[in-house]
Amino acid sequence: QVQLIESGGGLVQAGGSLRLSCVVSGLTFSSYTMAWFRQFPGKEREFVAGISWRDGYAYYGDFGQGRFTISRDNAKNTVYLQMNDLKPEDTAVYYCAAPGEAFRGSYYISEFDYWGQGTQVTVSS
Repeated sequence: QVQLIESGGGLVQAGGSLRLSCVVSGLTFSSYTMAWFRQFPGKEREFVAGISWRDGYAYYGDFGQGRFTISRDNAKNTVYLQMNDLKPEDTAVYYCAAPGEAFRGSYYISEFDYWGQGTQVTVSS
């Protein structure tokens, strides 16, 4: 059974930082591209950042470049999202996700079959 368990969300003031973690079990973590998405109330989930299984190459959505950093620790089966200079518009539920198959390289949301429960990030102004 595949499980993705996020942690690290919370309330932070604008300009602050948070680091989200996602511990994965039930699959060969090192063989899976991983990603973070976020969802605003009443909106569809949007891509935040992804990291390749092959070489650890990171890819970011338009708003995250320069403020967000995705990383992974294959020894700990964990993917991280470091978020700096947070803004009120970053307030959302953040989800980590894994695709349905190993060795995939796409970041389209339709590729991701496994999801965590989500962690709330709230940024106050």
